[in-house]
Amino acid sequence: MIGMFSWEILESACKTCNRCRLAENRTNVVVGGGNRKAKILLIGEGPGEKEDLSGVPFVGPAGQLLDKMLACIDLSRNDVYIANVVKCRPPGNRDPEPDEKNCCIEYLRYQFALIKPQIIVCLGRIAAQSIIDSKFRITKEHGIWYKKKNCWMIATYHPSALLRDAAKKRTAFEDLKEIKKKIDELGIISEDNE
Repeated sequence: MIGMFSWEILESACKTCNRCRLAENRTNVVVGGGNRKAKILLIGEGPGEKEDLSGVPFVGPAGQLLDKMLACIDLSRNDVYIANVVKCRPPGNRDPEPDEKNCCIEYLRYQFALIKPQIIVCLGRIAAQSIIDSKFRITKEHGIWYKKKNCWMIATYHPSALLRDAAKKRTAFEDLKEIKKKIDELGIISEDNE
């Protein structure tokens, strides 16, 4: 699909993509954001309304909570790259359909190839099922490390789920502590933006 590896080619391909029905009603394609040299890749499920309007991932209330979550483990958006499984907003913020995820997953693979992260943090069930295991159960398997090739992967609750159910925040905080331990263990030092 995309012949050469470059951010410009990837972004152009995403912004002109019409491979699935999500393209029909989008305002903006949300390719991703953050530090393109980061060793930590955060993956959500898809853009919400505010993200669709701005073209930037995690800018609404869930994004504000994500910023606080990152700050708890001494990170900011400058230390990570944030992407989603799908790049266009599903109507009414519904879960992306399997065919929509399949149309977009190649873009995420190219982002992975460009970034070469050491850690992937899946934010929520949809991301974990798309990246770690199609049968992933977020309530049972969050906070557990998986290693594929040279990349460590973990899932935690999506910030929007934490906004809906504050009782899960304590569990998510334990997941964050695990992520911080792995960052320290691997000696990951963030690099400046390009």
